[in-house]
Amino acid sequence: MAAFFIYLFCLVVGAAFVLGCALMGHLFGGGEGHVTGSGGHAEAGADGSDAPGVSMFSPTIIASFVTAFGGLGIILHQFEATQAPMVSAPLAALGAGVMAAVLLFVMRQIFSHSESSSESHVSTLAGMTATVISPIPEHGVGEIAYVQAGTRYTAAARTEHGEPVPAGRPVTITRIVAGQCFVKAG
Repeated sequence: MAAFFIYLFCLVVGAAFVLGCALMGHLFGGGEGHVTGSGGHAEAGADGSDAPGVSMFSPTIIASFVTAFGGLGIILHQFEATQAPMVSAPLAALGAGVMAAVLLFVMRQIFSHSESSSESHVSTLAGMTATVISPIPEHGVGEIAYVQAGTRYTAAARTEHGEPVPAGRPVTITRIVAGQCFVKAG
């Protein structure tokens, strides 16, 4: 009978955590958890990898595992063949692992499709026309502005051969090195 109460405890605590998180997220927000450099959404369980969306160590995934373990344990405890904890616990853990993996997969799919970026794709800048907004001094660095996909961006820029370019002049981006655009006047 003690196994039943352990399963019930896992079910109640896990479900309360998931519902509490959902309620708190709805009431107080919670969409500001982006991981810099990872390109993924950190839902409080970021692991620093480039896997889209949610970590398998996310509190939501862990709580869903605990909830499923409790629920499946209670169900398995009702049948005589699986009533013994030595049988029901491993089966409940296996089932909970499968459910948590499915939830992880679904959440990663949702986040990978919804986490699009409006940032410019650097690889497509070569050959694009830009305007000098801060003069480029001789052998120095200025600033350019360009429009890509309807969004205006600015970037540090220098000329290919070190010649100065005044503000307001159109230039062509030739290459990008370490976040700095190299341009050609004219």
